[in-house]
Amino acid sequence: MKAEIDAARQCLFCRIRDGEIPAEIIYREDGVLAFRDIDLQAPVHVLIIPEKHIASLAEAGEPDDELLGRICRTAALIARRESIEQSGYRLVVNNGPDAGQAVDHLHFHLLGGRSLGWPPG
Repeated sequence: MKAEIDAARQCLFCRIRDGEIPAEIIYREDGVLAFRDIDLQAPVHVLIIPEKHIASLAEAGEPDDELLGRICRTAALIARRESIEQSGYRLVVNNGPDAGQAVDHLHFHLLGGRSLGWPPG
């Protein structure tokens, strides 16, 4: 438990959540937080996180099922607000270092506003 608390104190996204680091927050409700990524990979690039510190999707448990569902519904809501719902968008979770997860806090990238090729670059 102490290790989890220490990890959350050091976590970039927990610090954003707590207002210690500035971010352009565009949504906050029911344990879900969304803010604009500072390293844009598309015209719309939003990070959606659980406010609860969960290191990765692999560490999410059954008690987190409702929260994960809210995150997906939040992605759809933000896509509508950002006017990319009709043209299309991508929701990405990188899980672990080989997948490119750079911050050890579960986060979903909502990307849109341009044609997104496959496979990703």
